Amino acid sequence: MNKIILRNAAVMLMLVFSFTAFAQSPKFKAIAFYSTNVEPDHVDFAKDAIQFYTKMAAEKGFAFDTTSNWDNLNDANLKNYQVVIWLNEFPHNAAQRQAFENFMNSGGGWLGFHVSGYNDQYTQWPWFVNFLGGAVFYNNNWPPLPAKLIVDDNKHPATQHLPKTYIAPINEWYGWKPNPRNNKDVKVLVTLAPANYPLGKKDIIREGDIPVVWTNTKYKMIYMNMGHGDQIFNSAIQNKMFQDAILWLGTGK
Repeated sequence: MNKIILRNAAVMLMLVFSFTAFAQSPKFKAIAFYSTNVEPDHVDFAKDAIQFYTKMAAEKGFAFDTTSNWDNLNDANLKNYQVVIWLNEFPHNAAQRQAFENFMNSGGGWLGFHVSGYNDQYTQWPWFVNFLGGAVFYNNNWPPLPAKLIVDDNKHPATQHLPKTYIAPINEWYGWKPNPRNNKDVKVLVTLAPANYPLGKKDIIREGDIPVVWTNTKYKMIYMNMGHGDQIFNSAIQNKMFQDAILWLGTGK
């Protein structure tokens, strides 16, 4: 009788342990890359983003790691993650770039903010330009300002909880040429409203169709132009997009 009781108790303990381990298993794993030797406003954004996503990960049950060592952008390390986030910079050498290409071509997810999407004639990374839907940096406003944004697609998982329009916090807004909207594989999710023009005081954006959030549907990716300064996470409305985007990239929902 005692043996049966002990055996049953052991089975129960195993079930409890298995259930606990399953319950604690993260829904997905994300890693955020950032730099500390870049523009101070970009460093401020990275600090706020890390705090935001660390708290969210604990609440939503996914793993969120961070690193300022861009050499961790390698094949062996990326195999441990489903989502890569670039907060305030981008890879600069061939090995890091190739590892990222491998990751994305294998179905990995990417969330890039603000300067992480910056590219110009000096970048010399054609794959990345195509990855962004052909978008090349063209102009910007200065100083950073709040702006009215138009939500193009309320059905996409990343923007499903946004209103048709909203006022985004202070940010430096980028213009692109060619326009990523012209790429058949790009789905624009959010656009700078023309009502903002002229936008800026020193550097002025006077006109143009300027997407600020989009996805290249050939990949599991989202680029967001937000990411300059310490005000970005001050909008509860916009924060819904930041939350929904990473959940979509990590779980497909």
